[in-house]
Amino acid sequence: MSDTDGATEIDLERVVCALTELDDPGTRAFTIGRGDWPVRGLVVRRGGEVHAYLNRCPHAGHPLNLRPHQFLTPDGSLLLCSSHGALFEIVTGLCVAGPCDGARLRRIPVVVERGYVLLAAGYREADFAD
Repeated sequence: MSDTDGATEIDLERVVCALTELDDPGTRAFTIGRGDWPVRGLVVRRGGEVHAYLNRCPHAGHPLNLRPHQFLTPDGSLLLCSSHGALFEIVTGLCVAGPCDGARLRRIPVVVERGYVLLAAGYREADFAD
């Protein structure tokens, strides 16, 4: 679809957040889908890059954060599982310390378009069902 000036409209179903809602570095939780088992994710911004992952610790299967939108270590360099202290690289999702050392967070494909973080085209909730 396009509007009158020829620009492509944003698919609102794919919007995770506005880029301005993410500090640099910064994180935000989001939910995709409806019903009893929606997909819960997190988006993280550092520098010119934005990454998204399932909000699920590979060690215990529970959310990484205890407080809303707080996923980073105090210095903002790594993602932190607040329950067990596992540390994950922002760019790769690789666990570099903690009980799941060597495991990875599950990536959710996102893109930045017109100032918004969007799920990548073709994304399906079923791609992330267990």
